[in-house]
Amino acid sequence: MTSTSAPAHRDRRSTTASLLVRVLFLGAVLAITAFAIPVMLQLQQWMWLIVTVLAAVTIFVLYSTKRFVPGKYLFPGTFFLVVFLITPIILTIGYSFTNFGDGTRGSKEQAINSIIANSVQQTDDSTWYNLSVATQGDPVEGPFTLFLVDPEDGTIFKGDEETALEEVPAGEVTVAGDRVTEAEGYEILDARQINDAYDAIQQVAVPIDDSSAVRVQGTNQAFEGTTVLSYDEATDTITNSSTGDTYTVGKVGNSEYFVDADGKRAFSQSWLQNVGLSNYERLFTNANIAKQFGAAFLWTLVFAIGSVGLTFIVGFGLALVLNDERMKGRRLYRSILLMPYAVPGFISLLVWSNFYNRDFGLINETLGLSLNWMGDPTLAKVAVLLTNLWMGFPYMFIVSTGALQSIPSDVMEAARMDGASRLQTTVKVVTPLLLVAVAPLLVASFAFNFNNFNAIQLLTEGGPFLPGEYTRGGTDILISMIYRIAFGGSGADFGFASAVSVALFVLTGIIAAIQFRFTNVLEDVN
Repeated sequence: MTSTSAPAHRDRRSTTASLLVRVLFLGAVLAITAFAIPVMLQLQQWMWLIVTVLAAVTIFVLYSTKRFVPGKYLFPGTFFLVVFLITPIILTIGYSFTNFGDGTRGSKEQAINSIIANSVQQTDDSTWYNLSVATQGDPVEGPFTLFLVDPEDGTIFKGDEETALEEVPAGEVTVAGDRVTEAEGYEILDARQINDAYDAIQQVAVPIDDSSAVRVQGTNQAFEGTTVLSYDEATDTITNSSTGDTYTVGKVGNSEYFVDADGKRAFSQSWLQNVGLSNYERLFTNANIAKQFGAAFLWTLVFAIGSVGLTFIVGFGLALVLNDERMKGRRLYRSILLMPYAVPGFISLLVWSNFYNRDFGLINETLGLSLNWMGDPTLAKVAVLLTNLWMGFPYMFIVSTGALQSIPSDVMEAARMDGASRLQTTVKVVTPLLLVAVAPLLVASFAFNFNNFNAIQLLTEGGPFLPGEYTRGGTDILISMIYRIAFGGSGADFGFASAVSVALFVLTGIIAAIQFRFTNVLEDVN
């Protein structure tokens, strides 16, 4: 009786525990989905909304029953593949058909509100407020909310660029020294944080009504002023009340702006627009950009092929030497050769960047040279290849050592018995057999170096740069050139950077396909 009832109790406990875990898991998914959907609707993140809803529905279908067992195991990997790989690719392709960048990130309504709010001017009877800057996002990038305290009667207000100024009940915030010091759900910025983000905060204007708004003045004050500009929705124009000028919508480049009577851009702000193939036309038809893209592509090929070739030759050579049983102390030598691989890559790159210093770098001082490694484009390229050789040869050494040890010794003995020398055995027998194993890894290493952003950015920062050149430096490969377009000193141009990214994605795929096609030839070696 006891022997039959114990398993039944254990089964019931197991079933109850699994049911409880399932209920808690599905409840958590439902709670996260219920929280995320309104936020995505507010931010108009339609693609992420679709992904979230589909993922939630799929989770409930798969994990609420005991059926669909294979799907339970396939879903996690598929979900992360979609979220971290496929969706970013789709978003990048989508942005490549837009003018997304500095001054063109929001909607037309947001651009108009910003233009009008920025025209606020102080008057003789302007009301001044004690200012506290808060954010629910990033302390540097915002978005920012202004908390204002009227020093005369202590009334508290808050607002941002999209929300009109509104009064805040005193119980919802903490006020000290006639300033808001705490607000639920917000981070109040301190003086240092305000200084770091001052350029962005200074542009914030909180609308009060159609003719007035609040602007930031300094780090701890704001004033209420009147707007000089007004927007007429019927005619889609902006009018300056002080000068009488009217600005209409016109096309400048591939984007629409509010322009003056001469067709020149009147304001820096525009809005997110679909520009079709303009970014791709600019890439391939603009002579200067096409030239820079071509130069970056050629150097990228040289950099990737040189890095893979040099590291493989050195790693393979060292593996051959240390694979000889007559060599004493092989384990010690192998341990020493693996040391560069054990150091984090970013540390190695930063250390090597100091080695190339012209005045007190280790290389010039040791060799008695005065080479301007980082100032000459050719020497900078050599420095990049040498550094990448130092960082990459241990990997090829490990791979080659493993492949060599997997080659049967009787194959080499047979070659020697047939009269082949050691060099002939290495070149005609060992190398082809080793390439069968390492060729896919060489292709993967080429693809990695083709987009090896760290090796360029941390060592040379893409330089040296010619005077007036910001898009591409002397050592910029395609991926670092894209970074410079998206975040460079000439302003962010995410739409064009996305178009270049798509072109790079296609190029990488074509080159990888060609490489894998050639590696198929090695299958005949077996």
